[in-house]
Order: sequence, then C-alpha cells, then structure tokens
Amino acid sequence: MPFDSSAPPSGSRPGRDLRFEGRIAGFGTTSGTRMVLGLWDSSPFGRFADAMIEDARGHRILLAPSDEVAAFIAATYAFDEVRVLPVERRRIAGGLALDAPGLAVRLRIGPISPLGRVLRSVPPRLATHPGWLRAIDPVARRLQPGVRTAGSAGGGRREFYGVTVVRRIVWAEARFDGTDLGGFAQLDPPVRFGFGSAPREPSLVDVVTTIRERA
Repeated sequence: MPFDSSAPPSGSRPGRDLRFEGRIAGFGTTSGTRMVLGLWDSSPFGRFADAMIEDARGHRILLAPSDEVAAFIAATYAFDEVRVLPVERRRIAGGLALDAPGLAVRLRIGPISPLGRVLRSVPPRLATHPGWLRAIDPVARRLQPGVRTAGSAGGGRREFYGVTVVRRIVWAEARFDGTDLGGFAQLDPPVRFGFGSAPREPSLVDVVTTIRERA
C-alpha cells in the first residue's frame, strides 16, 4: 500500500474532533456485492466522495480520491484492498451518480422515509452531538439491526453518526471492474468495514460524522 494508513490528516491532533458533513448512500445488489458511498460536502479534506465495497466473498475494497483521504479512512475502517483514484459524484435526473475508474453507480432517490420524518423533527444541533449519539445508540441498534450511532473506530478513535434525514433509494444499478453487479437489493448481510453497518433498507442519509482522535 503506497501510503501510511496510520497517518492523521493534516492539522489533526490528539483529542480533536474531526467533522464530516454530507450524505451516505447504502444499497445491495443481487450479486451479493454491497456498497456504501460517502458524499462529503465539508470535511478536514474538503469536498470529496469515496466508495466502500464488499463483495459476496467478503472482500472489502476502498476507493478514495487521494493518498491522504485513503490513509485516514483505512486507519479508521477495515479493508482488504485500497485503491487511490479519482472518485466523482454528480446529480442526474431523479437521483445521483458516482463514477471512478472501474466503477459506475446510478441511484434513483425517493421520498423521505417515516424514520426520516421522525429524525428531521430533532434539532440538528442535538441530533449531531456526540453525547446525544452515545445515549441513543442502544435504541438505534434495536430499531435498525446493524446500525450504530456511536462506537470505537480504528486507531483508537471514537466515531459518532448523527443522521438528520433519511430518504429511500428506490432503484440502483452498478458496474464494478467490468461486471454488472445485478439487480437492486437490500443491503444484506451488513457490511463489515467498521463497528456498524448502513441500514438494511437502501437509503440516502444526511449525516454529520464526528471522529474523535485518541487523546
């Protein structure tokens, strides 16, 4: 691997909270491959997109747009393979597209889900606060099996997921390494990149992810 996966991002320091604001899309395919796409509008690395892929054999791949982003993500989550290459996202009619060398994803986004309407009623400042997310983690696990709002990440870090809106993904198609991944499906079984998975029901969530560096 051509980078040091333990290297912190520029300007990071022990005990600092690193904040990532954007969206996460998660879905499955009938081939058994599951995908989690990060679409970040604001982060310590600026605006970027990444793709986490787990195939039917359990092989986990990260696609990241720079060595620095790849190093940080690989030190926070677990992968069997890391590829550094351009990752581009854009809006299309009815949804989103994400493209990288070897990867093409198209998503059609539906309405806000019932859970999303409930989450939208929580003030954003509270909904994304690490203390709140730590407190509601047991509830989240019961309501959405595999989903966590707080937990331990790689490199001694702590991680907090503050979801403010949930929209359904109503259709998706993907090609990876020249192969059509098959029909659109639920994200099942859960992915194994970190301490929690994306929801089983394919979803696009508005999220603030806070990563707390080891003190």
